[in-house]
Amino acid sequence: MGLFDKLFGKKEQKETLDHGLQKTREGFFSKITKAIAGKSTIDEEVLDNLEDALVSADVGIETTVEIINRIEKRVAKDKYLNAAELNSILKEEIEQMLVAAPEDHSYESYELPAGHKPHIILVVGVNGVGKTTTIGKLAHNFSMAGKSVLLGAADTFRAAAVEQLTIWSERTNVPIVKKEMGSDPASVAYDTVISGVAKNVDVIIIDTAGRLHNKAYLMEELSKIKRVIQKVIPDAPHEVMLVLDGSTGQNALEQAKQFTATTEVTSLTITKLDGTAKGGVVLAIAHLFKIPVKFIGVGEKATDLLVFDKKQFVEGLFSPLN
Repeated sequence: MGLFDKLFGKKEQKETLDHGLQKTREGFFSKITKAIAGKSTIDEEVLDNLEDALVSADVGIETTVEIINRIEKRVAKDKYLNAAELNSILKEEIEQMLVAAPEDHSYESYELPAGHKPHIILVVGVNGVGKTTTIGKLAHNFSMAGKSVLLGAADTFRAAAVEQLTIWSERTNVPIVKKEMGSDPASVAYDTVISGVAKNVDVIIIDTAGRLHNKAYLMEELSKIKRVIQKVIPDAPHEVMLVLDGSTGQNALEQAKQFTATTEVTSLTITKLDGTAKGGVVLAIAHLFKIPVKFIGVGEKATDLLVFDKKQFVEGLFSPLN
């Protein structure tokens, strides 16, 4: 077993995920347990209690209603379902609602999609969600997987963003393309892609400014970045990744609405799930936007940024409390 296997093995990821979801599980699992305690059948009271448990875990009203409706159909179809089977049914229905990335676009073991090189990821998200830190973790993990990486610091409106990404660049020994604060973000993105092609790197990750107060300007900025990098690679970017802070619950949902209305988002990374009981927002976001969750952040270490496995995630929510 090599270093990469030790860092990204299924067993290690499961342990990291279980630990990272502890706060969500304590609220989510315990409330579901109480909802069915002493019940021999799935009746209206059980469903009402279950609904309350899901909403309180920030699963959201629309997604909760969908889950309850699915369970009601299962109950109506099979008259012999009982409360003891509810966890199993609930796990199945939740897993079905989570959108998985297609196999040729997944990051299993941080492998990159085939068919093009470099793979260009444009990262978007508001300030404070952990966007720059996520990019640094991605750079580290791709590097540990044997991929060559180049970073582009195109969030030129915030000095701290460039400085933070530079620190990650030095920490992970991954090169970075950057310019002085206030430079044209598109020019940074263009220079990054030119450099990445010249160096024949495997993956290019470009940071962008996180502003939502002026959506029209943000949309134009992202459109300009896409246009200039397409001069070098016509089908780029290959991915637009939206980073959301899971600890903000329904606020993360609102940010997803704003960004998906502004630009085409193809994947999601949800951070800070280890410090919150609101991990259910992952279900709401995946269900409402039908966009694959690629990564989840469950800790401070680079290896705490996990490739999202929907089955493993649902199992993590329902693991018995210690």
